[in-house]
Amino acid sequence: MLRLAAQTLRHHKGGFLATFVALAAGVAVLMTCALLVESGWRHQGDPHRYGAALAVVADRDLTVDGPTVLGETERTTVLLPERGSVPAELAGELADVTGVERAVGDRRLVVTTTAAPELPATGHGWSSTALAPYRLVSGQPPRSDREIAVDARLAGSTGLTPGTTTEVVTGGVSHAYRVSGVVDADGTPGGRAAVFFTDAHAAALDPHPGRYDAVGVLTEPDADRDAVLAGVRRIADAAGATAYTGDDRGLAAEPESAAARSLTLGAGAAFAGYAAAIVGFVVAGTVGLSVRHRRRDLALLRAVAATPGQVRSMLLAEVGLLALLAGAVGAPSGLLAVRLVRDALVSRGFLPDDFAVRGGALSAAAVVVTVAVVALLSAWTAALRVTRIRPTEALGEAAVEPATGGRVRLISGLACLGGAVSLTGLTGATDGQTALGAAMGMLYLFVLGVALLAPWINQAAARLLGPALRAVWGSSGYLAAANLRANARGMVAVLTALVLSVGLGGTVWFLQDNLERQTVVQSREGVLAQHALTSGAGLPASAAAEARRVPGVVAATGVRRTSVVVPDRLEPQTVPAQGIDPLGADRTLDLRVRSGSLDALREDTVAVSTARADAAGWRLGDRARLWLGDGTPVTLRVVALYERGWGFGDVTLHRRTLDGHTVTGLDDRVLIRTAPDAGAERALAELARRHPGGQVVDTARLTGELAEDVAVSGWLNKMLVAVLVGYAVLAAANTLVMAALARTRELALLRLVGVTRGQVKRMVHAEQAGLLGVALLIGTVIAGVTLTTIVRAVTGATVPHVPAAGWAALLGGTAALALLATMVPVGRILRTTPVEGMGVRE
Repeated sequence: MLRLAAQTLRHHKGGFLATFVALAAGVAVLMTCALLVESGWRHQGDPHRYGAALAVVADRDLTVDGPTVLGETERTTVLLPERGSVPAELAGELADVTGVERAVGDRRLVVTTTAAPELPATGHGWSSTALAPYRLVSGQPPRSDREIAVDARLAGSTGLTPGTTTEVVTGGVSHAYRVSGVVDADGTPGGRAAVFFTDAHAAALDPHPGRYDAVGVLTEPDADRDAVLAGVRRIADAAGATAYTGDDRGLAAEPESAAARSLTLGAGAAFAGYAAAIVGFVVAGTVGLSVRHRRRDLALLRAVAATPGQVRSMLLAEVGLLALLAGAVGAPSGLLAVRLVRDALVSRGFLPDDFAVRGGALSAAAVVVTVAVVALLSAWTAALRVTRIRPTEALGEAAVEPATGGRVRLISGLACLGGAVSLTGLTGATDGQTALGAAMGMLYLFVLGVALLAPWINQAAARLLGPALRAVWGSSGYLAAANLRANARGMVAVLTALVLSVGLGGTVWFLQDNLERQTVVQSREGVLAQHALTSGAGLPASAAAEARRVPGVVAATGVRRTSVVVPDRLEPQTVPAQGIDPLGADRTLDLRVRSGSLDALREDTVAVSTARADAAGWRLGDRARLWLGDGTPVTLRVVALYERGWGFGDVTLHRRTLDGHTVTGLDDRVLIRTAPDAGAERALAELARRHPGGQVVDTARLTGELAEDVAVSGWLNKMLVAVLVGYAVLAAANTLVMAALARTRELALLRLVGVTRGQVKRMVHAEQAGLLGVALLIGTVIAGVTLTTIVRAVTGATVPHVPAAGWAALLGGTAALALLATMVPVGRILRTTPVEGMGVRE
């Protein structure tokens, strides 16, 4: 059978080209997603910062108990957005483990050097140099609070040498330091440059008093490493921390590595699921249609004594060979695509520079096997239908199949539509990722229901559109309506591909637009202040108080952005949050409070968006349990519920609640409201000069910057959605080309009985108008229902925002491509003489 299948492929290249394109493109799309996941799974950061340590004890994630299902408690682990810390006493406990020479606590301070402000740097205590280990290249260690040592990268880019003086900004304040020495390490650590203070001065600058960012364990030369690791892990577990060993030490050293790993694993896996569903739809439809178009040839094989089993084996062999060829083309294409995606993610700041595309063999094998299995199952299902036709029936002028499907297909299609409608209610009753997941399930159930019910839909549409087609196209319209009725089942794949293109694009793409628009609109309308004091180095808490003392200033509110972990119905969610000083906040911010008041905001209270409160089951006055960005659990009383969660975060805390629980301990901005015609601009400019990197900007500029940030954040989703929609549109065009080329004999017969070329073209135009109209209408309805439901659930808006240009581009582009994919092959067919066309088998 393999030899016969290979000969069939060789002599019918055109007939198998469409199937090959669908398979190869599907492999490329899935390979991109799978390789993104595999690269994230293998990415572990640069461990050189802790190269001398056997293990590093740190707190980088949070495990939360979820609901209990069948006696088992579901546990979810989330990455801490603010780098958790460990108590300083932990270093002493680790040092007491047998075989441990030293346990060195490492502080990680966010610093900026005025000599090289563009070079990311971190500050550490001098004792942590033993963890790399660093060695002195020149000079000596810092011995006073006004001395620092710098690493070779920083010294090389700035020309700093022992004895020179430089400015270092940390804690929102600039200090002058004398460079006491320059250090370097074998296998220079990647990531950020390093500045070393004395241990005492680093402790004084650290916004987390009494805690370390991490503790590195150095062992004695003859120590039993396994026994040491067992002791270290036991102590780490008791402290709620993790002992990182081997290459995993890079995850403890670089927060960017853990975030990059989480991003690629999450995004790759999520879109791989969507892609797999779409590829399944497309491959199944394309392979099935390809087999159906050959039913007469297959019947001829049976007429010359081939058994149904042999025919099915030949079809499976053909599809298997095509899948292998598609894998050979699609896998390298996916590898190239993921490298381009990686470069784009790095350039936009989603991934660190050292993130590399790793692996490939595992992803390629999994993807090729998956696509091959789907293709083989589709071929088997189509072959079962085809081989049931009697050979004598297929040997006639046309092998007629039932115009619609069986009872099982009808019931399954109705069940899918019923499931989609039920998910509409679930989407409306939830929010966040739960609502998004329910909405995507609803979308696919709608499309699957349409695919199963397509024969009945096509027949009903042909009957309803028949009078209109006859009125516009005359006799050609009559033929078109008859063709649509007779070929209702043959157009299933075409209708499904078109509906999927419009439904997916109209839902996911415009959902991202709505989220971006809602965020920007809420921020613009909710900021009442005219000015904002900002600084790339951060602002100390005293900046807001200084702003209030400026003549003409009515109110000033310090804002500290962060993220917190909150419970949800299914699993905990990391949500944006802000810490504010409530003094005068009602004159600088309008969060659209619906109940309660921000005046009651204290260290033990919290304000929550209405959407988040509904998701967590909180009401005004309830005690809300959540986790701050560094993993610290807190229980706070809900004193206000507000609507503008997209523009300002789902959780608003008192700024003092966040003290010691953010990486920098600084405010991001101070919102300043001045009296009309106060003339405070000069005084505010002087205030900005007192803070390193400070500037006073119009709050409208903040909204513009937020719009840019949101657009960048949404770029990844839009890029992946564009790939999926592009694949669906390509599949639709591919299917239309197959359907058009399969009509060579039919169109030739029409011309032989007297139908002119012009009438044939008009007939095809009428068919496409009817089919496209039905597909675009159904796709638009599905997209409209799905988009409206999820936008209402996630943002609270009753009517989604749909840009007219975007909708016109989606519908117009799909229609134009569909017409092009039909009329080009039909034009080629019509250039063949009818007698030659009747002799063509495919």
